[in-house]
Amino acid sequence: MPKLKFLVSLTTNDNDYQLEQARAAETAGKKFNVDVQIIYADNDAINQSTQILKAVQAAPEDRPNAIIFEPVGGTALPQVARAAVNAGIGWAVLNRDANYISELRKTGTAPVFSVSSDHVEIGRIQGRQCAALLPTGGTVLYIQGPSENSAAKERTLGMQEAKPANIHLIMLKGQWTEESSQRSVRSWLKLTTSQKTSVDLIAAQDDSMAVGARKAFQELQSEVERERWLECPFLGCDGLPNTGQAWVRSGLLTATIFIPPNTGQAIELLYNALQNGKVPAERALTSAVSVPPLETLRPRK
Repeated sequence: MPKLKFLVSLTTNDNDYQLEQARAAETAGKKFNVDVQIIYADNDAINQSTQILKAVQAAPEDRPNAIIFEPVGGTALPQVARAAVNAGIGWAVLNRDANYISELRKTGTAPVFSVSSDHVEIGRIQGRQCAALLPTGGTVLYIQGPSENSAAKERTLGMQEAKPANIHLIMLKGQWTEESSQRSVRSWLKLTTSQKTSVDLIAAQDDSMAVGARKAFQELQSEVERERWLECPFLGCDGLPNTGQAWVRSGLLTATIFIPPNTGQAIELLYNALQNGKVPAERALTSAVSVPPLETLRPRK
């Protein structure tokens, strides 16, 4: 039987979690003897749609057996998904709920499912981290992912649910990259209101954006202001061993949330479906944990 070919489409190669997703995909490809091709969309939903559609519309012998992708934009490419499944290509959506999955599972023969982190729970964990560090309340500069991204929306929802009422959020936007967060914080610091605001903690929806925020504060000309900001606790998400967890150990971050990559899980489910006829569940969830554990976090002095 010919070797299976899987296409993995990720959002950007400028984010540590996405790079870990790529590494996990390559490892799983070797484990299951699958050819894995990884492409990046450069945080552009139209580019991602075009790249995947090109693979779907290729000559039958050049098409992948399955496509695994983490959506950039607000939708999970429903038209492209239908085209893929109609062509007999398996379809796995990462870190996003796609309401078309149930329909495609009924009408097509190719495996269709999603694998996601529980983003609402990730937001709740970060809310609990804030509560542990600010037991008497305070103000958090909160750096979210893109407005149209459901993972960013769900993490915000979880944060709002779990944080105590005496913790106030000032919300900024980023694009899951260090540079975007640095730009966003830099722009906010130029506002008159920011100079009058007392912030007790900086929380970002991923580790790279937390580091980007730090870099923006490091640019401040006033040593007093710079040190005031850099003494605040910084929280991130993703918590990968060589980045987020290493940054917690070095003191760059106070805490993060370990979110296991899920490309490998998707590849295993697709392999078992295509090789062994094992039908995957419609939705699989991975679990996130606080790093360090919540009970070890101490209030900010």
